[in-house]
Amino acid sequence: MASEIRLQRIADRIKRELSEMLIFELSDPRLKGIYITDVNIDRELAFANIYISAIEGSTRAKEALAGFNSASGFIRRILAGRVELRSFPHLKFHWDPTPEQADQIEGILAEIRKDEEQRAENEEKTESND
Repeated sequence: MASEIRLQRIADRIKRELSEMLIFELSDPRLKGIYITDVNIDRELAFANIYISAIEGSTRAKEALAGFNSASGFIRRILAGRVELRSFPHLKFHWDPTPEQADQIEGILAEIRKDEEQRAENEEKTESND
Protein backbone atom coordinates (compact mmCIF):
# COMPACT_ATOMS: atom_id res chain seq x y z
CA MET A 1 0.00 0.00 0.00
CA ALA A 2 1.22 3.45 -0.90
CA SER A 3 1.36 6.35 1.54
CA GLU A 4 -1.00 9.29 1.11
CA ILE A 5 1.88 11.54 0.07
CA ARG A 6 3.04 9.08 -2.59
CA LEU A 7 -0.53 8.63 -3.87
CA GLN A 8 -0.90 12.39 -4.20
CA ARG A 9 2.42 12.73 -6.03
CA ILE A 10 1.41 9.98 -8.47
CA ALA A 11 -2.03 11.55 -8.97
CA ASP A 12 -0.47 14.97 -9.61
CA ARG A 13 1.96 13.48 -12.12
CA ILE A 14 -0.83 11.64 -13.96
CA LYS A 15 -2.88 14.85 -14.06
CA ARG A 16 0.05 16.84 -15.46
CA GLU A 17 0.96 14.22 -18.07
CA LEU A 18 -2.64 13.70 -19.15
CA SER A 19 -3.18 17.46 -19.43
CA GLU A 20 -0.16 17.68 -21.72
CA MET A 21 -1.46 14.75 -23.76
CA LEU A 22 -4.77 16.56 -24.23
CA ILE A 23 -2.97 19.58 -25.64
CA PHE A 24 -0.26 17.97 -27.75
CA GLU A 25 -1.02 14.33 -28.51
CA LEU A 26 -4.71 13.40 -28.45
CA SER A 27 -6.37 14.38 -31.70
CA ASP A 28 -9.90 13.11 -30.99
CA PRO A 29 -12.25 16.07 -31.63
CA ARG A 30 -14.44 14.91 -28.74
CA LEU A 31 -11.60 15.83 -26.37
CA LYS A 32 -11.06 19.41 -27.54
CA GLY A 33 -11.78 21.96 -24.82
CA ILE A 34 -11.72 19.30 -22.10
CA TYR A 35 -9.56 19.69 -19.02
CA ILE A 36 -8.64 17.49 -16.09
CA THR A 37 -10.02 18.74 -12.78
CA ASP A 38 -8.79 16.00 -10.45
CA VAL A 39 -7.17 12.57 -10.25
CA ASN A 40 -7.71 10.19 -7.33
CA ILE A 41 -5.89 6.89 -6.97
CA ASP A 42 -6.93 4.06 -4.68
CA ARG A 43 -4.48 2.83 -2.05
CA GLU A 44 -3.64 -0.36 -3.98
CA LEU A 45 -2.80 1.63 -7.15
CA ALA A 46 -5.34 -0.47 -9.04
CA PHE A 47 -7.59 2.34 -10.29
CA ALA A 48 -7.17 6.01 -11.09
CA ASN A 49 -10.39 8.01 -11.09
CA ILE A 50 -9.93 10.92 -13.48
CA TYR A 51 -12.39 13.79 -13.30
CA ILE A 52 -12.91 15.93 -16.38
CA SER A 53 -14.85 19.03 -17.31
CA ALA A 54 -15.31 21.28 -20.33
CA ILE A 55 -15.36 24.99 -20.90
CA GLU A 56 -18.76 24.61 -22.59
CA GLY A 57 -20.25 22.80 -19.59
CA SER A 58 -22.08 19.53 -19.15
CA THR A 59 -23.50 19.55 -22.68
CA ARG A 60 -20.24 17.91 -23.72
CA ALA A 61 -20.15 15.32 -20.92
CA LYS A 62 -21.41 12.32 -22.87
CA GLU A 63 -19.21 12.81 -25.92
CA ALA A 64 -16.11 13.65 -23.85
CA LEU A 65 -16.51 10.55 -21.69
CA ALA A 66 -17.02 8.45 -24.83
CA GLY A 67 -13.82 9.90 -26.29
CA PHE A 68 -11.82 9.16 -23.16
CA ASN A 69 -13.25 5.67 -22.79
CA SER A 70 -12.40 4.79 -26.39
CA ALA A 71 -8.85 6.11 -25.96
CA SER A 72 -8.29 4.80 -22.42
CA GLY A 73 -6.05 1.91 -23.52
CA PHE A 74 -3.83 4.23 -25.56
CA ILE A 75 -3.76 6.82 -22.76
CA ARG A 76 -2.91 4.19 -20.15
CA ARG A 77 -0.07 2.80 -22.27
CA ILE A 78 1.46 6.24 -22.84
CA LEU A 79 1.08 7.23 -19.18
CA ALA A 80 2.61 3.93 -18.04
CA GLY A 81 5.72 4.79 -20.04
CA ARG A 82 5.99 8.23 -18.48
CA VAL A 83 5.00 7.52 -14.88
CA GLU A 84 7.14 4.67 -13.68
CA LEU A 85 5.14 2.27 -11.54
CA ARG A 86 5.36 -1.49 -11.16
CA SER A 87 1.82 -1.81 -12.50
CA PHE A 88 -0.09 1.16 -13.82
CA PRO A 89 -3.64 1.74 -12.52
CA HIS A 90 -6.67 1.23 -14.75
CA LEU A 91 -8.21 4.54 -15.76
CA LYS A 92 -11.82 5.45 -14.98
CA PHE A 93 -13.12 8.73 -16.36
CA HIS A 94 -15.87 10.72 -14.63
CA TRP A 95 -17.61 13.99 -15.40
CA ASP A 96 -16.94 16.68 -12.78
CA PRO A 97 -19.85 19.12 -12.36
CA THR A 98 -17.96 21.22 -9.79
CA PRO A 99 -16.82 24.03 -12.17
CA GLU A 100 -20.39 24.54 -13.40
CA GLN A 101 -21.75 24.50 -9.87
CA ALA A 102 -19.11 27.04 -8.84
CA ASP A 103 -20.19 29.32 -11.71
CA GLN A 104 -23.83 29.03 -10.63
CA ILE A 105 -22.95 29.85 -7.03
CA GLU A 106 -20.86 32.80 -8.17
CA GLY A 107 -23.82 34.06 -10.21
CA ILE A 108 -26.14 33.78 -7.21
CA LEU A 109 -23.64 35.60 -4.99
CA ALA A 110 -23.30 38.37 -7.59
CA GLU A 111 -27.09 38.80 -7.62
CA ILE A 112 -27.16 38.96 -3.82
CA ARG A 113 -24.39 41.59 -3.81
CA LYS A 114 -26.27 43.61 -6.42
CA ASP A 115 -29.51 43.41 -4.40
CA GLU A 116 -27.69 44.49 -1.22
CA GLU A 117 -26.14 47.46 -3.02
CA GLN A 118 -29.54 48.53 -4.37
CA ARG A 119 -31.10 48.11 -0.93
CA ALA A 120 -28.32 50.24 0.62
CA GLU A 121 -28.82 52.94 -2.04
CA ASN A 122 -32.58 52.96 -1.42
CA GLU A 123 -32.02 53.29 2.34
CA GLU A 124 -29.63 56.20 1.77
CA LYS A 125 -32.20 57.94 -0.45
CA THR A 126 -34.99 57.51 2.10
CA GLU A 127 -32.73 58.78 4.91
CA SER A 128 -31.70 61.84 2.89
CA ASN A 129 -35.36 62.62 2.08
CA ASP A 130 -36.28 62.64 5.78
